[in-house]
Amino acid sequence: MSTPDLHRRVSEELLPRVRHPAQYIGGEVNQRVRPGDWERAEVRIALAFPDTYAIGMSHLGTQILYALANELPGVCAERAYCPQPDAEAVLRERGIPLFTWDTRQPVRSADVLGISLQYELTFTNVLNLLDLAGVPLRAAQRGDDDPLVLAGGPQADNPEPLAEYLDLVVIGDGEHALIELCAAIRTLKRDGVRRRDMIPVLARRFAWLYAPNLYAADYHPDGTFARLRPLAEGLPETIVRCETPDFEDVAFPTRPLVPWTETVHDRYAIEIMRGCPNLCRFCHAGCTKRPLRLRSVDRVVQLAEEGYWGTGYDEIGLLSLSTSDYPRLRELAARLTERFAPRRVNISFPSLRVDRLLRDLPALGSAVRKAGLTMAVEAADDAMRAALRKKVVDGDLLAGVRAAYAAGWRHVKLYFMAGLPGERPEDIDGIWHLAQEVSRARCALGRCPATVTAAVAWLVPKPHTPLQWMPQPRPEYFQEVRRRLLELKRTHRAAIHFSLSRTERAQLEAVLARGDRRLGAVVYEAWRRGARLDGWDDCFRLELWNAAFEATGIDPAFYAHRARPLMERFPWDHITNRLSRAYLERSYLDVYERLGRPLPV
Repeated sequence: MSTPDLHRRVSEELLPRVRHPAQYIGGEVNQRVRPGDWERAEVRIALAFPDTYAIGMSHLGTQILYALANELPGVCAERAYCPQPDAEAVLRERGIPLFTWDTRQPVRSADVLGISLQYELTFTNVLNLLDLAGVPLRAAQRGDDDPLVLAGGPQADNPEPLAEYLDLVVIGDGEHALIELCAAIRTLKRDGVRRRDMIPVLARRFAWLYAPNLYAADYHPDGTFARLRPLAEGLPETIVRCETPDFEDVAFPTRPLVPWTETVHDRYAIEIMRGCPNLCRFCHAGCTKRPLRLRSVDRVVQLAEEGYWGTGYDEIGLLSLSTSDYPRLRELAARLTERFAPRRVNISFPSLRVDRLLRDLPALGSAVRKAGLTMAVEAADDAMRAALRKKVVDGDLLAGVRAAYAAGWRHVKLYFMAGLPGERPEDIDGIWHLAQEVSRARCALGRCPATVTAAVAWLVPKPHTPLQWMPQPRPEYFQEVRRRLLELKRTHRAAIHFSLSRTERAQLEAVLARGDRRLGAVVYEAWRRGARLDGWDDCFRLELWNAAFEATGIDPAFYAHRARPLMERFPWDHITNRLSRAYLERSYLDVYERLGRPLPV
């Protein structure tokens, strides 16, 4: 289909038939690509985010790669997102292929289809993107006219459940990898190298690039993973994480795309720190995003000023895994407040650690948004937090919220997890009691109790963390936790609200997080039956996944609820990190030793 014809069909056949058509029109403020750029480029990239426009446009990583790619010589990068169900129905009914948002090119005409894997429950979306684009689902079925399907992002740290659908996987930071890959592909195309031959060449050249279909997986008779075998000479046995060395000065968008419609985060976001010094034992990002790298105060202030003028946003978000650990946070906040408070621009801290630094937050400036304070507490007990290396104690938490209330904060949201190692009923009751204490702390100021929202998520043990050996509790346990917390709310009068994750999704996340290649068949069967946008409550249908497990003969409990022996090999062991397996093992044992509770068997 020619580009003019596709452009016309999108305008005439798709947009009039969908809700919120503005999310499909492209042409946003600060769009980098102009008509003709795609045709002139030597390397054409479709950056596909496997979720809706509202989610994808809020993803900072995609904004960074989009801006960076379009600064590279000979490269054009356009965007694509998952259509909403009504738009998907129109595309399929009328035979319109998935297109790029910028200038409505067929996604299949790209040289590289780059997909960001942020969350396990987007795996069926990946297959849907490929199918809507007309790209064969399985890597083995693709020809020279198909794009290289490349994945990256946090879930690429265990790409095995999607192995048969991916040509290449970038492990680690995307900025440096993007620059190197674009230069290599540009040279290979000039040299006339065919698509199928590019894959082994690239996999041998870059230590951080994994070509899953050039390896075979073996399993023991009991179903556990045995090893991963290279199928050709010169392929690495281990994949090394790509690290962006010049974090201070690496390209960062000061004129990011500004969406036409409301998105999850309507703000200008600045990544002030990459990595985390705390090494919480459940946290995949903290264990893998290493080493810790910082942007200077001067650089952040410069980006904030340029980003403000480049977007017009009235909020600037300072992003990192733990913004409170930024070593010069007080100075940064003071300088931003001095500059932006007169302009009525808010400064937000989306990720705060509750320790002594929290007491200083009220002094950070009038530009800091005070509608609500969000803190990741994780557990309601000091001993459990210490075992998990979560550096929070109740005394600091309560002192901090009292100071915050005095400075004008009106609402507190606490994040907890259930299903933690060695968890007992009193740990669950503690969630309610701690939320009550935080609420009543406002009474010390002569005011009514504060409104507190306790958001409780179900623990999903992740690869490359100390908890990768741990069994996830069964769904019945999480249902009982949910029942108990709601019972406490019914029987006590307090300004406490619970936000509880859906229990039925927790098992599926755990299966996919620590899965192997055999789960690729499950993902396909679920998608074939209609599984889409599984991260959305109104789209998730557990019965489709149950049918997929039954059809493939795979027991989800084998992946989610089984305690792994310490000597068991994992499907992701070939992907290396700065934290050794020996360190993770010692940390896992230490959790249970600190709690005085037995290892699960």
